[in-house]
Amino acid sequence: MALLHLLADWRADGGPELCAVTVNHGLRAGAAREAAGVARICGELGIPHETRVWAGWDHKGNLQDQARRARLRLIAQWAKDRGIAMVALGHTADDQAETFVMRLARGSGVDGLAAMSEWRNAEGITWVRPVLGVRRWELRDYLHRRAVRWFDDPTNEDDSFDRVKIRKALAVLDPLGITAKSLSQASSRLHSARVVLCQYAHDQARHFASVDAGDVVFVRSGLGTVLKETRNRLLVHALLWVSGAEYRPRQNAVETLWQAVEDQRSTALHGCRVLVTPEDIRITREYSAVKDIVAAPGMAWDSRWRVSGPLASGYEVRALGETGLLACPDWRDTGRTRTTLIASPAIWQAENLLAAPLAGLAAGWRVFLARADEDFFTSLIAH
Repeated sequence: MALLHLLADWRADGGPELCAVTVNHGLRAGAAREAAGVARICGELGIPHETRVWAGWDHKGNLQDQARRARLRLIAQWAKDRGIAMVALGHTADDQAETFVMRLARGSGVDGLAAMSEWRNAEGITWVRPVLGVRRWELRDYLHRRAVRWFDDPTNEDDSFDRVKIRKALAVLDPLGITAKSLSQASSRLHSARVVLCQYAHDQARHFASVDAGDVVFVRSGLGTVLKETRNRLLVHALLWVSGAEYRPRQNAVETLWQAVEDQRSTALHGCRVLVTPEDIRITREYSAVKDIVAAPGMAWDSRWRVSGPLASGYEVRALGETGLLACPDWRDTGRTRTTLIASPAIWQAENLLAAPLAGLAAGWRVFLARADEDFFTSLIAH
């Protein structure tokens, strides 16, 4: 609510036009009423408002984490639907401190403990956090002075959630100097360290990494000579880049992966196959992760591949698979592995294979990454 009024003031002083969205997670009886209240206030401020509803909770797993992910997905889709390029989020210094402690409890390293960024690009949208350096009480004081009523989420007092427990614990630690401000400062310093580590990893990757048909390939002798922190950072980045996963694999899984590399054993992790030879390490998509993905004309397949060809409709994009590969007699001439090709995009009409460009059966079709190969390198650099 404070962010809404601050941005409305900015607009009145010549700032950009605003739109607002509320996500109703459908978890509390009063949520719809609160969303309607926000819509009313937006109407008074002359700001278009929309409510998006999440109905995906299956009563399994971490509720707050799933709700947060769903909220960001719904907001991103709302922004795309409206052609909005920038979204402002209301995270505060308290949110940052609580996140720091939660990750500290999980044994996170530099990446996990580094501060939330004031801005980032994701899904074609720039996400900004204008009040990240502001305490929660300061925003409440701002609303009090303006006589603005806000809505408190009762789950913020529910001790069954880890974040609430940490919030209350921080109140006890405050007299000892372990405050939201000091924790945010520590997190910011770790963010600065992360920027340096990411830049170094990027510089090293330029020497011994490449992208081939959507795969990431490391020269084994090159990756094996860098320090463990840089090596693991590059492996994790490659896994995320190829799989499109939002979250990194667990650290012990990455350590196990490297042991497999040293033993020259191919393995699977995070929706990827890791193919190991004496010369290189190829991280490619795992067929089992994409075998059920279907993309209609004009849609991205596996969230990263696009196709162009002689037909505008009447086809779909699916993984090539073993059956499709049998219809590509020249696939060995491509120099690509069977593992890569069976998980590659192919163009189908029902069970009739029209084309598999990466497997040497182009037939007038082309497949290309939605993100250029260069993105693998540039996305290594932290902001």
